[in-house]
Amino acid sequence: MKFGIVFGAQSYEHEVSIISAIAVKNALKGWDLEFVFCDKNRKFYRIEDKNMRAAYFKQGSYAKAKELSIGAGGFFESGMFSKSMLEVGTYINLIHGCDGEDGKMAALFEFFGIPYIGPRIEASVLSYNKILTKHLAAIANVKTLPYEIVNRTSLPNFNFPIIVKPAHLGSSIGISIAKNESEFSYALDQAFELDDSAIVEPYWENVKEFNLAGAKIDGKIVFSNIEEPKKEGYLNFDRKYLDFSRSGAIEPARPGALLEGKMKDAFTRLYNAGSFDGALIRCDFFEKEGEIYLNEINPNPGSLANYLFDDFSEVLAALASSLPPMRQIPVSYELITKITANK
Repeated sequence: MKFGIVFGAQSYEHEVSIISAIAVKNALKGWDLEFVFCDKNRKFYRIEDKNMRAAYFKQGSYAKAKELSIGAGGFFESGMFSKSMLEVGTYINLIHGCDGEDGKMAALFEFFGIPYIGPRIEASVLSYNKILTKHLAAIANVKTLPYEIVNRTSLPNFNFPIIVKPAHLGSSIGISIAKNESEFSYALDQAFELDDSAIVEPYWENVKEFNLAGAKIDGKIVFSNIEEPKKEGYLNFDRKYLDFSRSGAIEPARPGALLEGKMKDAFTRLYNAGSFDGALIRCDFFEKEGEIYLNEINPNPGSLANYLFDDFSEVLAALASSLPPMRQIPVSYELITKITANK
């Protein structure tokens, strides 16, 4: 099966998406791939394999590539007298943040009947909004950190230090630790420059963090290895993505059988409650005193979390064969026929 990787788009994580696409390309060496780049103006371009380099996009060279349109069944390249569809069996939604994880790309794929790997519309909405993710976790009976929704003038009820998070952005964009009211005011300004809503959570020191990815294949969740990110202090955006282009499998963490079981159970509950069928997602968990807490759901994880799997290409191929069917609604015009029968 030939895969098409869709990346870029109008998002604060535009550059991260480019790096992700390059990392997945490297992880799928030898595969026949198509690359569809969406620029900041939401124009689509067909990028040749040889041009999948970060500098190519930074220099704006992509504007010389062949522009594509999206339509029934896939992406199309226009010739002088006709249009030809890219020969792709399944597309991978690798757009991070806005346009990719908020449901826009999923809606386009669904509207035009294009097979794709990625969260469906409802799953996108639930995981993109941190407030709705909290509600999803409650439905799935998975613990999360306590939180409050805040506005520009409200003070949190939590004791400092606290974490301030924009409600709709990536896992580390616009996020700040506030240790007092002055820092909280500044953190709110930062958050509301990027988003129109925000949440606060208590800042827990000395907690362990674990990352676990997976996908439902033939009705069963296939899990990745578990990673324990190595970090000192809070993992901000710049630090998080300095080593973002990892493409090799990681050294698995050893949380112990009990914690591993709890994480996998929580992951399964979240995946099923959020209807993530067709997507490879990553859940990030905190562990404190033997209890597991969901930190966030990454519906289009960086580099598609390829580095967490021993055989990423095998998992991806199997997932492409286990996508949920697209419902075709019959349209017969029977009602109009009856209405107009005597006119």
